[in-house]
Amino acid sequence: MGSSTTKAAQPLYRDSSKSIDERVADLLSRMTLAEKAGQLFHNMLLPGPGGSLAPAHLMLGMEDTKQLLSEKFMTHFNLFGPVEDPTHIAKWQNALQEHALKQTRLGIPVTISTDPRNHFTHHIGTAFKAGSLSLWPEPLGFAALRDADLVERFADIARQEYIALGLRVSLHPQVDLSTEYRWARICATFGEDADVSGELVQAYIRGFQGGKDITSSSVSTMTKHFPGGGPQMDGEDPHFAYGREQVYPGENFEYHLKPFRKAIEAGTRYMMPYYGMPIGTQWEEVGFAFNKAVMTGLLREKLGFDGIICTDWGLITDTAILGQDMPARAWGCEGLTEIERVKKILDAGCDQFGGESRTDLIIRLVEENLIPESRIDQSVSRILREKFLLGLFENPFVDIEKAGKIVGQSKWKEEGEQAQRRAFTLLKNSKSILPLQKEDNNGKKVYVEGISQEIVHDWGFELTSVEDAEIAFLRLQCPYEHRTGAFESFFHAGSLAFSAEEQARQAKIFSQVPTCIVDVYLDRPAVIPEIADQATALLVNYGSSESAFFDVIFGNTHPEGKLPFDLPSSMKAVEKSKEDLPFDTELPVFKYGHGLKY
Repeated sequence: MGSSTTKAAQPLYRDSSKSIDERVADLLSRMTLAEKAGQLFHNMLLPGPGGSLAPAHLMLGMEDTKQLLSEKFMTHFNLFGPVEDPTHIAKWQNALQEHALKQTRLGIPVTISTDPRNHFTHHIGTAFKAGSLSLWPEPLGFAALRDADLVERFADIARQEYIALGLRVSLHPQVDLSTEYRWARICATFGEDADVSGELVQAYIRGFQGGKDITSSSVSTMTKHFPGGGPQMDGEDPHFAYGREQVYPGENFEYHLKPFRKAIEAGTRYMMPYYGMPIGTQWEEVGFAFNKAVMTGLLREKLGFDGIICTDWGLITDTAILGQDMPARAWGCEGLTEIERVKKILDAGCDQFGGESRTDLIIRLVEENLIPESRIDQSVSRILREKFLLGLFENPFVDIEKAGKIVGQSKWKEEGEQAQRRAFTLLKNSKSILPLQKEDNNGKKVYVEGISQEIVHDWGFELTSVEDAEIAFLRLQCPYEHRTGAFESFFHAGSLAFSAEEQARQAKIFSQVPTCIVDVYLDRPAVIPEIADQATALLVNYGSSESAFFDVIFGNTHPEGKLPFDLPSSMKAVEKSKEDLPFDTELPVFKYGHGLKY
């Protein structure tokens, strides 16, 4: 598809023979202030039925798609929801592009972004289940394998799936360091070691972008959350007011910058600052996106980042998510008006506002002479340049039929499932009980938790009660404290230890069943010394299927993972540790890098 305008009559910015500098300058010169303002916002969109453009969705706080395109002139959107049918998403992508091309004055193509989609995830608050896409372990699983080639292979496959769907910006990688074990976002990191994170993030960026230079076959990466969101006070998350403080009691700020330096070196195109506001440092005590010394002085001038800075979601406007009231995450700037917040973010050096559609505030800032239009032009130029580099002006549409064939093809799914298996970490194996032998599943009576009855039967076991079981298979989740808010409940936060009642219940199983094999999903470093002491065998995983678990315990695939962080001995040790220091809990039960072999 394309414009019906003849080449001779085309404006310069549509002439691919011209340099990108010329094309950006030409397009910018033609834009009204309102059209420029639209480029500065990057909000979520939900596809409509059958790939149509969706109307407003009040519960999710989403505006009418056509109004965002034609009235607010926005061209950057984050795909919301799972990809169950790739052709549905491809149709929707093309419908967006068709509307932008035919129903807006300048026909600026749409850039679609996405949160992580290719991981076996339980965290739908900050990622999406893969749906039709290939399924891999969480980034912690890649950290457990310490295999940069595998990370690059994963990213290259995900890149091809994204491009087939029309997704051209990844709202990842996340390279925060997991030095504060209670933090709810650890599952999407590469763990606690800054050097390992730096090596893996470079491989990740190479795979998604195809190298340092962006082309029409690249997916631009948005590295987050600068300058490192790991050291949150008491591990609370700054999505919420009670978690707004970011602290450095060990004076270890530089350690958290290491992976970001590597990402910049690898050519990451975007950077996203986190919500947290630094306390007790040299920096102004405001959220990082509001902080000029960090965004401009550190990121731009000292580290040399010249790409796009996009804020995290929702810094300007109070809203509701899933019915839960969510004030703007304007930490340290709560007393500022909405327009003052926008001005402070622009003055800090940011280019785009995530999760917002407040183009009216940009227009007011310029019209009221609070910010010169040249400052807006600076950000718009960066943003338009990215569209040209990605080839969106030449080819904004995707092949719908091809999308159905490329996304989630069997060979890629097999690779992802194999990575899930390899990433398992074997922490304990009393009397070399693992791998189990084939005769061990010849009608033996088993007690299970966290495993479906169907797969137990498929493997030849007979389900029974704890009292009669010969073997127990327990697949557990890392402990957390449930939060009550609809959106807040997605964040696994608080204590990393099971309650006394749950520990007693588990102890009864361990005392009654001769062989107890436990597998714990680690989205955070669990405090489970009692399980380590009582279980016959203990494994941990970082996002995996039931089939992967059985393949590992029967030796069809051997576990290769090494812990990407320490596993602490107690919550007292966690609470005593300093939020910004790695490997800082006393006498961990298992240390970073621990992992047994068969």
